Amino acid sequence: MVTMKDLLECGVHFGHQTRRWNPKMKKFIFGVRKNIYIIDLQKTLRYFRYTYNVVRDAAAEGQTMIFVGTKKQASEAVKRAAENCGMPYVNHRWLGGMLTNYGTIKKSIRKLEVIKKMREEGQLDLLTKKEALMLTRKEEKLELYLGGIKEMSKLPDLMFVLDAVKEKIAIKEARRLGIKVVAPLDTNCDPDLVDFPIPGNDDAIRSIQLFCNEMAEAINEGKAALADEAGEEEAPVSSEEAAEVVAEAVAEGETEAVETEETTKEA
Repeated sequence: MVTMKDLLECGVHFGHQTRRWNPKMKKFIFGVRKNIYIIDLQKTLRYFRYTYNVVRDAAAEGQTMIFVGTKKQASEAVKRAAENCGMPYVNHRWLGGMLTNYGTIKKSIRKLEVIKKMREEGQLDLLTKKEALMLTRKEEKLELYLGGIKEMSKLPDLMFVLDAVKEKIAIKEARRLGIKVVAPLDTNCDPDLVDFPIPGNDDAIRSIQLFCNEMAEAINEGKAALADEAGEEEAPVSSEEAAEVVAEAVAEGETEAVETEETTKEA
């Protein structure tokens, strides 16, 4: 779990310039240094550890969390962290309705699957050059924007956001659907929009990587606990279940044998 040393080394305490701030963040600010707000790392550490436990416990209950961070310095860290813990992510552009109009998004994901299948089966080779080129471009575009959520079978339970100001549309959709939001809060953010805030720098690459890696670690820890619990609670096969399965298999075998015999006689 994160330590004070980690926070200091990654520059989590550096906020924005004093001219760019949200007064609601005042309670998280320690002071000012050279016109830069300094975030109170004692509070950061407390909120960080609390949120880590929340995410871990959610994962231990089988809940999912989507990672969202589309700005340049966050894109790769978001993708890597989400893939490391097997969670969906959006790291290039948040398309309006990704959650609130998920049915339409799923249709686009299906189109991506169809194109990939056509490529695997060599069907693109049967098209004209123009058609193949258009399909390839469409595939690349869909993969760029939807590749991170193509395995998402249902709406997530949590959303982890990097830069709550930039990703305001994603947060708005999450809140509308009752999806809890987890986010680092820089000094220009509105803490009222986030369910589980972590005051800290959301611009520096090392700070971003720390937030992403800790969230991924929390999820993996929770998933491990879920796997252990599932193993412990696995019910033994009862004699009734065993008998039912055997009877079903025998019946199917006899039916197949009869069908084979009748086919032979007809021949």
